[in-house]
Amino acid sequence: MKISDGELRRIRLGPTEDDEEGLFLVRVFFTAADPAAVTARAREVLERVIERVDSWPAEEEWPEILPSWFVERFAPEVERPAPAPVFDPAARAAAWLERWQAMAPADPADPPEEATADEAWRLSNWLFSFDPNEEEGGGDRSWWWWDAGTDVPGTGWIDVATPRLPFGTGTLYWLIEASGGANPGY
Repeated sequence: MKISDGELRRIRLGPTEDDEEGLFLVRVFFTAADPAAVTARAREVLERVIERVDSWPAEEEWPEILPSWFVERFAPEVERPAPAPVFDPAARAAAWLERWQAMAPADPADPPEEATADEAWRLSNWLFSFDPNEEEGGGDRSWWWWDAGTDVPGTGWIDVATPRLPFGTGTLYWLIEASGGANPGY
C-alpha cells in the first residue's frame, strides 16, 4: 500500500480496518482548551491541501483556497530585491570582500538560536512540503494523517504514519499550533 493512499479518506472519516499499517504510527499530543476544535480545524486545512495534490495550484492561489484564519497565522512572504549586477571584476571582488569581512565568525560554543514556529513559517515554506512538483518537497513528505482524537480534557492527539523515525515534524506542529493547539510533541 502506498502511504498516501486513503489519506484524504482518513482525514475526513478516520482509518478503517482495511488500512494496512506497515509503517510507524506516531501519536503527537497537544494541549488546547478545546482539542476537538483544534483537530477539526487541522482536518479542514489538510483536506484542502491534500485534495489538490493531483492538480497543484499556483502559489498565489493558496490564500484563497485555505481558511483565512490559517493564512493569517503565517509570517509575510519576503521578496528580496535582486542585487544590482556588477560588471567590473575589480568592483565585484571588492563587494564580495566587503560582505565577507562584515560577517561575524561563527562561534561553535554559541549555536544560532532556533526560530520559533511563529517566526519561521511562511505559507510558501509550509506548502513546499506538500507540493508534488517541487524537488525534495512533497515527494519527500515525512508524515501522513492517520487519525485524531481526544482522551483527556485539555489534551488532543493526532496519529500520523511515517516511514522512518525520527521524522520531520515542523509542518505538523505548525498545523497544530495554527489550529489553536499548543505544546505539540510525541
